[in-house]
Amino acid sequence: MSKVITSREQDYSKWYNDIVVEADLADHSAVRGCMVIKPHGYAIWEKMQQALDKMFKDTGHVNAYFPLFIPKSLFEAEEKNAEGFAKECAVVTHYRLKTDPNNKAKLIVDPEAKLEEELVVRPTSEAIIWNTYKGWIESYRDLPILVNQWANVVRWEMRTRLFLRTAEFLWQEGHTAHASKEEAVEETKRMLEVYADFAENWMAVPVIKGVKTANERFAGADDTYCIEALMQDGKALQAGTSHFLGQNFAKAFDVKFTSKEGKLDYVWATSWGVSTRLMGALIMSHSDNNGLVIPPKLAPTQVVIVPIYKGDEGLKKVSAVANTIKKKLQDKNISVKYDDRDTQRPGWKFAEYELKGIPVRIGLGERDIENGTIEVARRDTLTKEVIKIDEVEAYVARLLEEIQTNLFAKAKERMSNMTHKAETYEEFKKILDEKSGFVLAHWDGTSETEERIKEETKATIRCIPLNNPAENGKCIYSGKPSSQRVLFARAY
Repeated sequence: MSKVITSREQDYSKWYNDIVVEADLADHSAVRGCMVIKPHGYAIWEKMQQALDKMFKDTGHVNAYFPLFIPKSLFEAEEKNAEGFAKECAVVTHYRLKTDPNNKAKLIVDPEAKLEEELVVRPTSEAIIWNTYKGWIESYRDLPILVNQWANVVRWEMRTRLFLRTAEFLWQEGHTAHASKEEAVEETKRMLEVYADFAENWMAVPVIKGVKTANERFAGADDTYCIEALMQDGKALQAGTSHFLGQNFAKAFDVKFTSKEGKLDYVWATSWGVSTRLMGALIMSHSDNNGLVIPPKLAPTQVVIVPIYKGDEGLKKVSAVANTIKKKLQDKNISVKYDDRDTQRPGWKFAEYELKGIPVRIGLGERDIENGTIEVARRDTLTKEVIKIDEVEAYVARLLEEIQTNLFAKAKERMSNMTHKAETYEEFKKILDEKSGFVLAHWDGTSETEERIKEETKATIRCIPLNNPAENGKCIYSGKPSSQRVLFARAY
């Protein structure tokens, strides 16, 4: 293949963009800031969806769908939420185009087709959902409501990057309603655990669970919990959030219920979500200078078999064995592709599947069949091994598990090596500039200090880690007393 990936060491940003494009994951669209997710990229996203959807349903949630358009008056109802998203909103003001009387080939907005009320294109769905919940909830018997939706949202970003930050992106958003604060908090934490489980056991990406500071929490939430991952370049990436919304949206939309005791009270709420940004996390956590690396659990194709042959008779002979191997692997629930295209040579195919991150590649030739052997290559270490053909299904099943485990272990070791402690502000800045990664440091708890550090270093408090050990110290910036360290990093 002629496709060349810029090395990470040379230009990390271009390396990432090259992989997204050259590995056929996504492409830029005709709409500025939006992306086309190509079949290979969407197939990985589908695997993520399938795994997460099962996890949601296993914890009692059901799927529904709510409108893309939100009346502006509803969006304004919860002031903090409206203010937090206002700058990113796309707004529909008219509903019809007409031919320009001065140029029949041109369409213009029909000024007579102005909407009575402007519609916000969904940046998040709390407003439309809580307006709907008002009609669903009367008493404690109607609670809890445990709803999730798979949807697209629009946040009009000015500086975009494929998967990491686009004007439109795909996500899931859970919106639940509860009869008590305790139940809502428990739900918020439960979904954080689901996200952490998915990140670590499916994506093979280690994460730190924590709670956001007041400055960083979701607009309209009382508390925001998050999982933070560390990319190969030492920058953090927020991989998922779960919000305890208190009674804020219930009060904004007057959603009340009659309790078991006969008292009228506002409903308690949560919301939680992950997006196609997870694709960016997967790419930057595992890929190398040869291209994409996909954890086996999320690989649409886990194994590819490439025939090596001469002539039609040779292909026929190899195909008979290859299809038998394919069937045996599929019987073990392993996804397999047999690439018998005659339009490309085996070497070209090897390079293509390496670039696209297929976990295991099998090369099978006529001589291999005569010897009763087969060559198996693994994508994570780029190593090969020749094994007996009759051992292939057991060997590949073990190998896929080993690759999944190895990718997580490698990422966890990297995160550990790139997590530092800073005792002074000078040391803090030196770590950020020379080492990068996570920095555990004392903070005095004030928004002012948090903002100053962000302005001066571009580092934010990613989270206050859960189960954080108490440790008396002094804030690295102000010198004021601090009872625990928080997690800082520069981030995507």
